[in-house]
Amino acid sequence: MERKRYSAEFKREAVKLASQPGMVKRQVAEELGIHENLLRAWVRQFAAGKWERTPGTALKSAQQLENERLKRELKRVTTERDILKKAVGYFAKEPS
Repeated sequence: MERKRYSAEFKREAVKLASQPGMVKRQVAEELGIHENLLRAWVRQFAAGKWERTPGTALKSAQQLENERLKRELKRVTTERDILKKAVGYFAKEPS
């Protein structure tokens, strides 16, 4: 089953609708044809500042993308370091 992909503008408009006073997230989700939990996740992401609110820009800022890239690289380097530590420990053992 293929996942649906929603455009940045669709997500922004959905969050804007759900954030209006008197609007119920369940009703907004039904009208848009999406699951209520998906809409709630989008609202949380916008509220946490994980996405840019201004139209015409990417959902994530360049700084956020760079942070994600650096976190992935740190995880890779940490894994490599751990593997090297184990290898040094293995080869440092004296043969019995």
